[in-house]
Amino acid sequence: MRNYVAELIGTFALVFCGTGAIIINQQYGGEVTHAGIAITFGLIVMSMIYSLGNISGAHLNPAVSIAFTVAGRFPVKQLPGYIISQITGALLASLTLKLLFVSNQLLGATMPAGTEMQSFILELILTFFLMLVIINVAVGSKEQGMFAGLAIGAVVGLEAMFAGPVCGASMNPARSIAPAIASGHLEHLWVYILAPVIGSTLSIPVWKYLTKNIKN
Repeated sequence: MRNYVAELIGTFALVFCGTGAIIINQQYGGEVTHAGIAITFGLIVMSMIYSLGNISGAHLNPAVSIAFTVAGRFPVKQLPGYIISQITGALLASLTLKLLFVSNQLLGATMPAGTEMQSFILELILTFFLMLVIINVAVGSKEQGMFAGLAIGAVVGLEAMFAGPVCGASMNPARSIAPAIASGHLEHLWVYILAPVIGSTLSIPVWKYLTKNIKN
């Protein structure tokens, strides 16, 4: 239960700060800026990994938990609890932001700037690389250690920096599900559920091939 609470708190923080930065940027004339939003996402991920990594692993992302399970580094029996905790934490964050910013219509929901397929491919590739970094710096299924938070937070910030304007750079089903439900904008949600899960899962056989016979 402690692991589930940690995942709920960590994902709440991720969505509250990350999508909160998007909302505040919209509400206050671009004060945060796009770069500021990307940095916010990277910093909150890094902070939660350093805060909660030794407790739950600070997955904060159903796609990451699924990929760890596929890799054999995370017990299947804990997977449903992690996913429920992550989505619950994200939903609580989006509902809190809805109370704070009543007039905001999207609440930080991820929306394709172009076609759905363009965003689908981008999200898949982005999550592939994110998971490849995570699986290489994680200890078992726990993202911990001196450089894990820095490396993972940097990748999140980097990918959000260049791909955010096109697809939203979600890389995380919970991060997209929560604002979509809270705002009522569910029309593109399938992209942000399927692409990250497929991308993170595809990274596992590649990681196994690259690290075969190498002590990880």
